[in-house]
Amino acid sequence: MSSFGSPSEYAGDLTSNDAWALLEGDPKAQLVDVRTAPEWAFVGGPDLSNIGRAVHCVEWQVYPTMTVNADFVTKVAEALGGAAADKNVPVLFLCRSGARSRAAAVAMTRAGFARAYNIAGGFEGDMDENRHRGNSNGWKFAQLPWKQS
Repeated sequence: MSSFGSPSEYAGDLTSNDAWALLEGDPKAQLVDVRTAPEWAFVGGPDLSNIGRAVHCVEWQVYPTMTVNADFVTKVAEALGGAAADKNVPVLFLCRSGARSRAAAVAMTRAGFARAYNIAGGFEGDMDENRHRGNSNGWKFAQLPWKQS
């Protein structure tokens, strides 16, 4: 088993729809997109503008080397600003499919954030039998708000 990923090491997995419901229902809840800068630029990302919030973008793995971002916890705390002072604020982590975001949730839990969640299925969802994403789960599949730059 890897050092990141046991469900007991973070608050748990949420579906995209459950994540959206939490973000809509709790004005303190925060969303952190942990994908890479090229993914944000070329694939798009969640749009929280209709609930009056921004998505915090902090790479879990730094492009192009894809090494784990040694400053991840610090950068997330900085991105969260005042919300980081309350380590019981729900912080939801999103990546392409749910693997990097799970590792990010574990790291933030270890840093004292009690409600660090992984969004299972991520932004693009799991691959289907044809190795295509977006056909079975994920933020885009759930038709939740998103935008491309």
